Amino acid sequence: MSQHPPVPLGTFPTPVEPAPRLAAALGLEPDDLWVKRDDLTGLGGGGNKVRKLEWTVGAAVAEGADTLVTTGAPQSNHARLTAAAGARLGLDVVLVLRGSPGGSHSGNLALDGLFGARIAWAGEVDRPGLDAAADEVRARLRAVGARPALIPFGGSSTLSARGYADCGAELREQVPRLRTVVVALGSGGTMAGLVAALGSDSVLGVDVGALAEPAAAVAEFAAPLTDAEVAPEGLRVRRDQVGAGYAALTGPVTEALRLAARTEGLVLDPTYTGRALAGLRAAVRDGDIRPGEKTVFLHTGGLPGLFGHAAAVTFAEEGVASFDA
Repeated sequence: MSQHPPVPLGTFPTPVEPAPRLAAALGLEPDDLWVKRDDLTGLGGGGNKVRKLEWTVGAAVAEGADTLVTTGAPQSNHARLTAAAGARLGLDVVLVLRGSPGGSHSGNLALDGLFGARIAWAGEVDRPGLDAAADEVRARLRAVGARPALIPFGGSSTLSARGYADCGAELREQVPRLRTVVVALGSGGTMAGLVAALGSDSVLGVDVGALAEPAAAVAEFAAPLTDAEVAPEGLRVRRDQVGAGYAALTGPVTEALRLAARTEGLVLDPTYTGRALAGLRAAVRDGDIRPGEKTVFLHTGGLPGLFGHAAAVTFAEEGVASFDA
């Protein structure tokens, strides 16, 4: 594992805010629920990927890279923040994205362009096909004298999980007697770092459908960062919020988006934080999270993704009420 120090990209520690009206709506006591505002990390619109990129981009810079290459979907938060990190540090960025030109609009993709990233469209490929496309892009860059570094899918690796081990340390100081942190589980690095810092029993991951076996990824990334045993079967993972798939907008997620907005003025996204809150709500209903316990909802950002999700925008606009005195 790289021993290079992280490069500073974000503003830390992020605040923790009480959410009494949301807590009451979920069936918790008003002082049970707190929101860790990792949507306020500063760089490029904020979000959890900033903590990860501090480590992975730090290693790339230390090893002499002049170009960052990463992969994802057109509305990838990770791709957007990789583009922002490159702009901050004066590095070229090439994003290898699934799909083809014109298939996605606004949201993160618009910000990718604003930050100056170049996009290599990989077509309708699976994960191995996306990785192969990234390998081809790096080979082409090296052929013209560039020094590309590959930033992993979703920014997740054991190295990047150190960023969320740091977040776990922040939470220990900010929320004494913390019982559970609830977090969206995508590529695994965010949950892995929290598990390394706080223990498997204190972190509830809500699967968003990004990986076939997300618990295995969490265990792989977390194990080298802690002396405690980390096994996939020992992790707290809910898989009941995926619905029809990663890009689908589900009924529980629409309810979560509206609930957070109308109780606390919090804006969630339909893929990650919306599913995480829907999972938290389900966990209260089935007794996995109980009143009287300190619970933190980790807001991992993703606001631009809301505006790139046509079904979510339509749902939100339908909530506009006409004034009739």
